[in-house]
Amino acid sequence: MPRLLIDLRPVRVSADFRRLTAGSLLSGLGGQMTTFAVALQVYLLTGSSAAVGGVGLAAGAASIVGGMAGGPVIDAVDRRRLVLATNSTLAVISALFAAQAFAGVDNIWLLYGLVAAQFLVAAVNGPARRTFAPRLLPRELVPAGAAISMLTMHLSLVAGPPLAGVLAAAGGLRFCYLVDVASFAASLYAAFRLPPMPPDGGRATVSLRAVGEGLRFIANRKVVLGALLSDLSATVLAMPFALFPAINADRFGGDPKTLGLLTAAVAAGGILGTALSGPVSHIHRPGLAMQVCALVWGVGLIGFGLVDGLVLTLGFLVVAGVADVLAVVFRTSVIQLAVPDHLRGRTNAAEFVVGAGAPQLGNFRAGVLGSATTAGASAAIGGLTSLVGAALIAVFLPALRRYRPADEPDPTVPEPDRTVPEPETVVPAV
Repeated sequence: MPRLLIDLRPVRVSADFRRLTAGSLLSGLGGQMTTFAVALQVYLLTGSSAAVGGVGLAAGAASIVGGMAGGPVIDAVDRRRLVLATNSTLAVISALFAAQAFAGVDNIWLLYGLVAAQFLVAAVNGPARRTFAPRLLPRELVPAGAAISMLTMHLSLVAGPPLAGVLAAAGGLRFCYLVDVASFAASLYAAFRLPPMPPDGGRATVSLRAVGEGLRFIANRKVVLGALLSDLSATVLAMPFALFPAINADRFGGDPKTLGLLTAAVAAGGILGTALSGPVSHIHRPGLAMQVCALVWGVGLIGFGLVDGLVLTLGFLVVAGVADVLAVVFRTSVIQLAVPDHLRGRTNAAEFVVGAGAPQLGNFRAGVLGSATTAGASAAIGGLTSLVGAALIAVFLPALRRYRPADEPDPTVPEPDRTVPEPETVVPAV
């Protein structure tokens, strides 16, 4: 059982990592409540799944711009100070969400604008925060640290949407936004307690050349490229969250509490997957394990789209959630272990674009396809196409499934100088 259950050594050996984990849990709880509130507010204003998907389009576009522009910044400055600045800005944006709800503005374009601003800043904040774990933890505990980070995210997914549904039913969406504003206090405190975090191995220049250097590294490092493309395939082609309001209305009468359960089911699968993630540190081929998870994710979404009834609907979402969280754990492990620190900001920024921006684009695709067909058909088609994408990556990028971290040196440790010194010149005595 100790090997099966999640490895908690990272929170025991590092007080800084422990504080970051607690802060992420609380701020993630508030963030999920805002995500729920925005989607429901847009759907109540328009009654359209495509309009809900538009939230994903705004978020995805902003994530791409912010991630690509923010990567060199993360590798050029003290990352602790950067996170303090971006977290403070995100708290202000959450306050603006609350203000528009209290004022009763009900303007869909204002909501789209605030979502875009939120994800533009988050595209810098998220990758910068991800550079902390490899600096705070021993190399062998990085996969376990990734699993703990995913556990906190999915705990917030489980608790946030149902609580948001209760608050929305009782007093309106403005209370959901207020909780998000308050939740930033813990995250700011955790970042404030960190030591300075300048990049190791030299600082990048904030320029297009630095962006290109990061992209060239990803393109040449086939295992990193394969990991990002695998997640891109699973999210852009199959992300189903924009379909939840319509499926909730079709199958369960549109009850806000049931809508919260749909999102919570994916998170419950995430908690189950991370709770039993003890073996992740002992899996020698994380890339291959990631590809297996992508297959299970696609099958789970096909089932979600085709079945009826609350139990089966939630059951397939739990299966998809288990596969999703373990795929992210393996992807994070691959990228953190295969990338040197001075390139970690730019690589993490690209990972954030894939992990945060691509799902939003997938939600837009799902919403448009759901409006053209049905919400259930859109979910099933997405799961099927993600299986095709996973198969193509396995064929054309075999480096991902063959990758073994134990066979490679730690990229953060400089290689010894193996140059042969020139022979000394002997001057004959006079």
